[in-house]
Amino acid sequence: PSRGDVDDALGKFSLTLIDSLDTLVVLNKTKEFEDAVRKVLRDVNLDNDVVVSVFETNIRVLGGLLGGHSLAIMLKEKGEYMQWYNDELLQMAKQLGYKLLPAFNTTSGLPYPRINLKFGIRKPEARTGTETDTCTACAGTLILEFAALSRFTGATIFEEYARKALDFLWEKRQRSSNLVGVTINIHTGDWVRKDSGVGAGIDSYYEYLLKAYVLLGDDSFLERFNTHYDAIMRYISQPPLLLDVHIHKPMLNARTWMDALLAFFPGLQVLKGDIRPAIETHEMLYQVIKKHNFLPEAFTTDFRVHWAQHPLRPEFAESTYFLYKATGDPYYLEVGKTLIENLNKYARVPCG
Repeated sequence: PSRGDVDDALGKFSLTLIDSLDTLVVLNKTKEFEDAVRKVLRDVNLDNDVVVSVFETNIRVLGGLLGGHSLAIMLKEKGEYMQWYNDELLQMAKQLGYKLLPAFNTTSGLPYPRINLKFGIRKPEARTGTETDTCTACAGTLILEFAALSRFTGATIFEEYARKALDFLWEKRQRSSNLVGVTINIHTGDWVRKDSGVGAGIDSYYEYLLKAYVLLGDDSFLERFNTHYDAIMRYISQPPLLLDVHIHKPMLNARTWMDALLAFFPGLQVLKGDIRPAIETHEMLYQVIKKHNFLPEAFTTDFRVHWAQHPLRPEFAESTYFLYKATGDPYYLEVGKTLIENLNKYARVPCG
């Protein structure tokens, strides 16, 4: 039966295998990493006739290939593992990067949300390319992987395209509030959804601005992030809550519930060095988790379930990790332990 567009995000090209390569090294499973890289090179085909999300494919597959490549080089230089490795993951990443580039063929430079890995965009057999809108996160979450691909390969086009999309979003911010909307027209640059928050649809746009400064050292990214951050703390942050507002009337709340994706925000606040509000929001989210075992996909300001799904999202775990690294407080190790125990108790099935 039709599953809607869920498979566009899942990809059908061994996404999880690629996405988890670097985790194996972090967890000291170096032999398993070597085996997994061989599996990727042997079995993954990037020329499939599948329509995929440009955003998901970038962060998980392109990012996974580049992360795997970085670690493969590191292990090879240490002299024990990956001695056979010869930039194969980087070549795959470059192949994938060129497959994603046609998505940027718009007047604004904002990418189409979906592309066919075999047929590209707009052709009848591509089954995609008629979209008019994309989310801010979808267009603004490319710079880390695209810049890394450019720096690794010397092909500057990837970084140029990602920067152009970010520049366009920055120009389109609502000037009086310095906030961005959730959805934008990729042809006209008009905001389609004018509500603004730090959750679904915008989240990683903010994350990538700060992390682009960390990775690339470009002050303009930090300046943009700080401008947005001041606006977030002025209008959206209502401690310990983070509530959506209208970009033109930022004193007006746009909804009475929060979504699970905003759980990344305390981690980003730690990266910025703003620890106290990070602790407060994280603790609020943990209370929701204690009440329901998982963070619901959406929940009300009084912690009731608004949407009951939980697709095993990692954002809260990342924020917990950042807070542990910043504070050294063993409380956050206990929180992490609870997350793992809940996953094993309630989410584990025989095949995964």
